[in-house]
Amino acid sequence: MLRSLQAAIVDLDGTMVDTLGDFEIALNRSLADLDLPPVTRALVERTVGKGSEHLIRSVLAHQLALPEVKGLANVCDARSVENLYEAAWQRYQHHYLAINGEFATVYPGVIEGLQQLCDAGLQLACLTNKPLSFAKPLLQAKGLDSFFMHVFGGDSFERKKPDPLPLLKTCEALGVKPAQALMVGDSSNDAQAARAAGCPVVLVRYGYNHGEPVDGVDADAHVDTLTHIAQALAGKA
Repeated sequence: MLRSLQAAIVDLDGTMVDTLGDFEIALNRSLADLDLPPVTRALVERTVGKGSEHLIRSVLAHQLALPEVKGLANVCDARSVENLYEAAWQRYQHHYLAINGEFATVYPGVIEGLQQLCDAGLQLACLTNKPLSFAKPLLQAKGLDSFFMHVFGGDSFERKKPDPLPLLKTCEALGVKPAQALMVGDSSNDAQAARAAGCPVVLVRYGYNHGEPVDGVDADAHVDTLTHIAQALAGKA
């Protein structure tokens, strides 16, 4: 399988960088601005992966349903998710950009694994559901940007993963067929998008996957680190 590949499309959050700390800090500062209680890291882990819009709406819905908030007279009607969304999104952008990467760490084996993929002759692209204005500075701050020919975010195309469109568009930008591009991710979003696009897919075990074990997700291989990808694909030959 490795010999048939010409490119690798790599997810960002939960695959290359552990960004839960960034999400938690930015969300809680945004919620504080709206006089809402803070979110737990466990909730953040369950809700990340489908784009910032989904994350913010999910967090708002959860916080507005808390007993201490529901108990306030007329607050829930006045503070519906959609009524608060625009203000929450503006505050979230402000706070996230202010701390982007400060509370995030590159997973072990990521730099070595990306170098191995490059050494195998593969073109690399980063494809994330994170807004592009968040993704590019994070890659640069963590010293990962030089590996990638292209970087696409959740707002780069009309639809996000798990829709196959972002993968198909990324393959087009790389000049390869979907069967020649390996999707490397951490969640069912990545796997579903890859299967629908016709790309092979490898999932890392240490990521988020909405708080569920990733080994139960259909993929060509599951690995403990990016440095194991070549070995795992060799076993599929």
